[in-house]
Amino acid sequence: MTDAAPPAYKGPKRVFSGMQPTNGLHLGNYLGALQKFVALQDQYECIYCIVDLHAITTGPDPENLANRCREVAAAYVAAGVDPKRSTIFIQSAVREHTELAWLFNCVARMGWVERMTQFKDKAGKHSERVSVGLFDYPVLQAADILLYKATHVPVGEDQKQHLELSRDIAQKFNNDHNAPGFFPLPEPLIQGPGARIMSLREGTKKMSKSDPSDMTRINMTDDADTILSKIKKATTDPLPVPESKEGLAGRAEVENLVGIFAAVTERSVEDVLAEYGGKGFGVFKPALAEALAAKLAPIAAEMRRLQADTATLDAILKDGAEKARAVAAPIMAEVRDVVGLWKA
Repeated sequence: MTDAAPPAYKGPKRVFSGMQPTNGLHLGNYLGALQKFVALQDQYECIYCIVDLHAITTGPDPENLANRCREVAAAYVAAGVDPKRSTIFIQSAVREHTELAWLFNCVARMGWVERMTQFKDKAGKHSERVSVGLFDYPVLQAADILLYKATHVPVGEDQKQHLELSRDIAQKFNNDHNAPGFFPLPEPLIQGPGARIMSLREGTKKMSKSDPSDMTRINMTDDADTILSKIKKATTDPLPVPESKEGLAGRAEVENLVGIFAAVTERSVEDVLAEYGGKGFGVFKPALAEALAAKLAPIAAEMRRLQADTATLDAILKDGAEKARAVAAPIMAEVRDVVGLWKA
């Protein structure tokens, strides 16, 4: 006999996702996350967070943290996330995130969290020296998602394991407290083309805000000349652009650039290769740089405008926090009842 499936969650379909306010945003953030956030507004109720509590797990940044949060908020709006349709807010403005995280710390098991590969990657050989917060990061992430009873989460490959932990915590909470279907088991929304943008210098390494070299990434606010310079210096090889997808095998850097071209022009990889296959990178790279500049220029201009208008940004974030709390507070009250916490 097989175990019976857990009772289905019967609440509304809701998307939750968040982005850290660290270092500055790049093309991978746009194509892998922001572009998806915009599209999801047409299908779901969407809650988009700026996760400042996660950002401080690797060190404090009290002087710049608020402005970095505003930068992410500006990027959300400039990319097309509509504050009237979606909720945009700062994680720490809703105190229930940390309250639920503590309760989930009492549900999650050490073995579950110890298996998280991202912690191993970030901690390296000195795991005993990093903060408990970095270790506990995935539990807070589970609280972020489940505080709103989110049913769907857009994820890349590097976050799928964390979402599985969220599902495990939700299921164990429901079982431990005899509350079948209380928390949903959130489903991944696997991102399509452009979801995983790699370094311009190393095609097997993800484009990252933390890479010390700015030449490894296209920043969302780079101008056309900077983009052209970076693309021209991007790693390729002596061979021409292949004429078919099969020709991309073993050419990670070329595959990355072709994938970027396809994503920013909203074309298929096959279509890009049909146009540029057999041509040299002296032709391909300027065309890619032009396409990137055309895509990012209006977004960058709107980001700069919004960042200069802090009153408008802060009003968006204040309204978003109120909307988020309106969802989170009653759910947290339910959680307290289920757990049996003292009623003041």
